[in-house]
Amino acid sequence: MAHHMQTPASHLAYLTAQNRIPATSVVALRIAVVLSKWAERRRSRLALRQLDPHLLRDVGLTPAEADYESWRVFWRA
Repeated sequence: MAHHMQTPASHLAYLTAQNRIPATSVVALRIAVVLSKWAERRRSRLALRQLDPHLLRDVGLTPAEADYESWRVFWRA
């Protein structure tokens, strides 16, 4: 059984298409989506620092590439 997860951005698109929520709520939701993306990037980049070289090879990264990526700031994609 496949499980389909919707992203915060897809939830936001659905909610704003309903035209029933106030503009301030839309702004708050957009901010929440951005903060969620930033938090996920930070978690992912911190996790790269923990991976062994053989696991990095499995995902197609060299240790140098993983190190570079792990030190990038979370607000940059």
